[in-house]
Amino acid sequence: MTATEIATELSTRLDSLIKDETRTFLDRQRRSEAMSRRASVLAGGATSSWQVAEPHAVWLSHGNGSKLYDVDGNEYSDFHGGYGVSLAGHNHPAIVEAVRSRVALGTHFAQPTEDSIVVAENLAQRYHQPLWRFGNSGTESTMDAVHLMRAFTGRERILKLEGGYHGHHDSVMVSVQPESVDDLGPVDAPIGVPENTGLLRGTIDGTVIVPANNLPAVEAALERHPGEIAGMILEPIMMNAGIIYPDDGYLESLKDLLHSHGALLTFDEVKTGFTVGPGGASGLLGVTSDLVCVAKAMGGGLSTSAIGGGRVMELVATGEYQQVGTFNGNPLAMAAARAMLTEVLTDEAYGHLERLRDRMRTGLQTVIERHGAPWTVVTAGAKGCVSFMPDRIRNFRDFRSLDGRYGHAHWLVQHNRGAFLPPWGKVEQWLMSVQHTDEDVDRFVENFSHLADSLHAAA
Repeated sequence: MTATEIATELSTRLDSLIKDETRTFLDRQRRSEAMSRRASVLAGGATSSWQVAEPHAVWLSHGNGSKLYDVDGNEYSDFHGGYGVSLAGHNHPAIVEAVRSRVALGTHFAQPTEDSIVVAENLAQRYHQPLWRFGNSGTESTMDAVHLMRAFTGRERILKLEGGYHGHHDSVMVSVQPESVDDLGPVDAPIGVPENTGLLRGTIDGTVIVPANNLPAVEAALERHPGEIAGMILEPIMMNAGIIYPDDGYLESLKDLLHSHGALLTFDEVKTGFTVGPGGASGLLGVTSDLVCVAKAMGGGLSTSAIGGGRVMELVATGEYQQVGTFNGNPLAMAAARAMLTEVLTDEAYGHLERLRDRMRTGLQTVIERHGAPWTVVTAGAKGCVSFMPDRIRNFRDFRSLDGRYGHAHWLVQHNRGAFLPPWGKVEQWLMSVQHTDEDVDRFVENFSHLADSLHAAA
């Protein structure tokens, strides 16, 4: 029996749970439902395609501390975290004061302010990269990284992991979540599948897809395209397919392999940066890449991003590569980022997050063991997920065999009982903020216990 071939009785119970929880969801979300109907003026009824959820989007009112509140007046412990942004939680005093003070002084000049130096100095210390530039989103930073790898090497092709997400520019919108088995190609040499419409075919062809945790496949790709690969971009801990850790020694060997072929290595730490530890996954795993991209949690809730490096970033310093943007280093974003990096993310804050992580992991694992369920808990700092599979997931092919109904059922069960998860339960992870409490964690575990009871108590 494969991971997707669950027992008929369990499959029926899973469908029944989703049906019941959907009914409860709709009963609790009358105003959200009305706002979804009113939002016909918004394409698709939301401000991003990833905000659209089944049965409809949840419209929020405000947040405070570790809590969120929707327009229907429901309170939630926030484990969504704005897709990894809200590491500070909501209404954090240091962020509020920084933003309030900056607003009174002016919010945009398209000229640098002192805060940008402080933020860059802090990033250099955390990531061991001497030169930095700012952007406004993870997509912008990974786009610059791809451009810089090409500019530095004089080559055009890049390598990317199957199932990896790095924003929505053409070069990386390839094989993010390919659905059809017929499109995937061989395990060791996946076919590049366009992830969206409107992408340039030539750009897609320039992105070579390889599986995660497979050095021979990378070497084979480099040898198929001798002297053509500018570099490789990947999340050092992959977070577009649950959470996938690198094999022991994989990243070190990958860096050496790429360099031996004259190619570069970029770490996309948009999701892992700050959330898995003070120095992101680079610090946690002890590997420094040629370029590193950070965003999301860095701005304390405001939109900003950064790209850092050494010899490659010299191209920006000399002007050979023009890294530009009207809102780069925006004073309001820099004030919030400075407060986030220097006042919020302290050693004590990370100690608190580690303790909550351990409490969460132990609580969930206890529930799993009590039921003998074939599930595993995977955590990385303040982030984590339940993988509804018995074995470690090493790559996208492993991940895609996971039954997506589990993630949807889990999202509904948590949501209806006051814990807000990202709606893409199979793909995304939870995030705990520095303002989360034992009570928030215990609520999550109790809700998870309800899920397990519903599916396995009578099994």
